[in-house]
Amino acid sequence: MSQRLRVTGRGVSLPVNTARRLVGALLDLIYPPTCGGCQRAGARFCERCLAEVHWLDAGPVCLRCGRPAPDGQLCARCRHSPPALDAIRSAALFAGPLREAIHAFKYGGRSDLAEPLAGLMAAFWQRCALPADCVVPVPLHPSRERERGFNQATLLARAFAAQTGLTLAVGGLERVRETPPQIGLSASERRANMRGAFRIGVGILPGRRPLIVDDVCTTGATLEACAAPLIAAGCETVYALTLARARLQM
Repeated sequence: MSQRLRVTGRGVSLPVNTARRLVGALLDLIYPPTCGGCQRAGARFCERCLAEVHWLDAGPVCLRCGRPAPDGQLCARCRHSPPALDAIRSAALFAGPLREAIHAFKYGGRSDLAEPLAGLMAAFWQRCALPADCVVPVPLHPSRERERGFNQATLLARAFAAQTGLTLAVGGLERVRETPPQIGLSASERRANMRGAFRIGVGILPGRRPLIVDDVCTTGATLEACAAPLIAAGCETVYALTLARARLQM
C-alpha cells in the first residue's frame, strides 16, 4: 500500500502508519511513557536500561544453537545432537532491566513495549542477520490468547518485520494443542511437552526461508517444535530469533 500523503475532497488523508505515529506522539505528551525496565518516566526502555543489556553477539557463539562457544564453531551439544533448526539466535541475555521489561510486556499489560523491544531485536539483526525471507511468530493456543488478550510473539514479530522490511506471516504456524507450562521441566520434558503442538498454517510455501520469532528461548524446545512442520512443508531453511535467552550451563 502506498504511504504517500493523499489529498481528497474531504481534506488531507495521512497514511495509516504516519497517523498512528502522530497519535502515539500526542499520547506520549499527555501521558509520558514509563520505562519497562526501571519504571522511570520518559521512555519505554530508557538509555540507562539499554546500557545494561548483555548483548549475545559480543563474543563467539555456536553456529547452530547460538550459545557461547569458545571457537565460534559447533558446540559439543550440537556436534552430538544438532537441532532441526538451521540456526537459533537471541539478541540478549534474559537478565536485569530487559528481564523486567519482558515480564511487564508479557504479564503486566504493557503491550506498548512491543516496539522498543522489537527495536532491540532489529538492532541485533542488523549485526547478525540470517538469510530469512519471512517472519513467523510462535503462536499461542487460541484459548490462551483469549485469556491473555494478545500474543506477545505476534506483537514482537509485527514490529520487528516493520523495522527490518521482512515479510510478516502471522498465520504461518497454528497451535493445535494446548500444552502445560514449561516452567520447572527439564530439557527432555520440554521437548516431549511441545512435540506435535504446531502445524503449518497459511502463507508458507516450499522454498521459503522462515524466521521463527519469540520473546525468550530457554532450551529451544518450543522453537524446535515450531520448526518441524515448516521443515515438513518443504522450507529451504528454518531459523529462529528471540529477544532474550535464559542463562544456561553448557
